[in-house]
Amino acid sequence: MNNLREFSRYNDNTAVITRTHELSGLYVILDPSVRQGRPLGAVLKAAAEGGAKLFQYRNKVASIREQYGEALPLRRLAGELGVTFIVNDRCDLALAIDADGVHLGQDDLSYEDARRILRPDKVIGLSTHNAEQVRQADQLKPDYIGFGPIFKPVSKQDHDPVTGVEGLKQIRALTSLPIFAIGGIQVEPVPDVMQAGASGIAVISAVLAAADVKQAVEQLIARLA
Repeated sequence: MNNLREFSRYNDNTAVITRTHELSGLYVILDPSVRQGRPLGAVLKAAAEGGAKLFQYRNKVASIREQYGEALPLRRLAGELGVTFIVNDRCDLALAIDADGVHLGQDDLSYEDARRILRPDKVIGLSTHNAEQVRQADQLKPDYIGFGPIFKPVSKQDHDPVTGVEGLKQIRALTSLPIFAIGGIQVEPVPDVMQAGASGIAVISAVLAAADVKQAVEQLIARLA
């Protein structure tokens, strides 16, 4: 599967805007509640050194002021490292720090509204948890979808029903969009998840809770092959 997805859309002045992002492989979610006391910037840098190229900033509990203060230096660092940086949930924060895009949950701003707000070159991902949501997402055509939880999440207690690898295999036929499998994914089952049809895996604790972030990333990427 091609690792690169190229976007060509028209802005209000009809000029073509094209940006290439890698929307497959390892997707590291930076959540301060799972970082083992380490600065998120240090985690981002170590993960990038290990080969990760796609990151998402997620903070479900902080105020928007706190999120801005935390996300802005991460976004700048991501730019210096040449990796893609996406913000969870909030289009306003994505705009404020000029993130590469936003990831939306089922209860967040609608995809259509987010696309109107963000520049045409920005990535928009959408969470899905069942076949009907995947079908709806396929009609909307976000740049990618997240699907899960595949296994029981470590970082989230109020999660949707676990789908298992079989659930991922069943929904793969419903869309041609890139699919990031998410939810409790550790190193060992990665090949099974990929064989079930995932374009990549989104992880939190498998990287952020690791004793050696760079090594954890390298091990995950090796299992993706």
